[in-house]
Amino acid sequence: MKTSLFTPYTLKDLELKNRVVMAPMCQYSVTAKDGIPNDWHHVHYLSRAIGGTGLIIIEMTDVEADGRITDYDLGLWSDEHIPAYKKLVDGIHAHGAKVGIQIAHAGRKAEDAAEPVAPSAIAYPDANYKQPRALTTEEVRGMVQKFGDAARRAVQAGVDTIELHGAHGYLIHQFHSPVTNKRDDEYGKDLSRFGVEVVQAVRKQMPAGMPLIFRISAVEYVDGGYDVDHAIELCRAYQAAGVDMIHVSSGGEGPAGARKPVNYPGYQVPFARQIREALNIPVIAVGILDDPALAQSVIGNEDADLVAVGRGLLRDPYWAIHAAVALRGEKPSVPEQYQRGY
Repeated sequence: MKTSLFTPYTLKDLELKNRVVMAPMCQYSVTAKDGIPNDWHHVHYLSRAIGGTGLIIIEMTDVEADGRITDYDLGLWSDEHIPAYKKLVDGIHAHGAKVGIQIAHAGRKAEDAAEPVAPSAIAYPDANYKQPRALTTEEVRGMVQKFGDAARRAVQAGVDTIELHGAHGYLIHQFHSPVTNKRDDEYGKDLSRFGVEVVQAVRKQMPAGMPLIFRISAVEYVDGGYDVDHAIELCRAYQAAGVDMIHVSSGGEGPAGARKPVNYPGYQVPFARQIREALNIPVIAVGILDDPALAQSVIGNEDADLVAVGRGLLRDPYWAIHAAVALRGEKPSVPEQYQRGY
């Protein structure tokens, strides 16, 4: 196979030793509720770096305190957060992995906010979620700036790439979905406008050679939700604004209606391929890609450029090493201290 899961990959100044990505997964472990990563995060992420992962994307990290899903989530709303992230990033780098961070705001899905905010005053259809308040136009512009400020802090902490979370029903997704955006200002007339402005604000804070990743839900599963054609047009606008790679997921905007996610291994890969081909842009595929042979086929078939593994890396910090062993012919990236085990 010419291109495999363990072929190096370069995008602008980002050079990865392999195509394995640790998908961002909330740990809900900030016990001090201050948004600052702690010992849990340090052990959690460094162990996956030791385990051979090429790119580790730090979990959803929020641009303001009330933008967290819960008060136990990470944040980057203050310069006081930077030293702890720098320590975390430096530790990951020391073990051979590159680091991304997913910057986000939960919007109407902010469970612990006294009053969540959203594009429109439409609650998430679940009794556990509060009624959100619609942001004013000026507040929307201020929110764009908060994303830019968080990106500046991430760059100061030494990350190699930034991912914007525009999927799974969080704030950027809420703005670009006709289900949740019923505004009559410029941010409602153009569903991509908020996302475009966030991309532009973040891009300004990043070195020219640092790639910007955007995570999108390619389809929505609620009745009346958008399909992949809408996602492609959104990605086209985000690409023009400065996005270099799309991380393709689906759903999360509400309970599934007539259309339901099928949840078999690789079920989202066709969406990744559609976006890759439509826009000629690199993509990350994700969604039950824990089987090494399946992950290998996604790369070998040129469905995607990188493969994100989520639950597989929760179960096994050394998933990348073990995948290389399972695939045979691939040289596992085993730390010297562990080589006698292989």
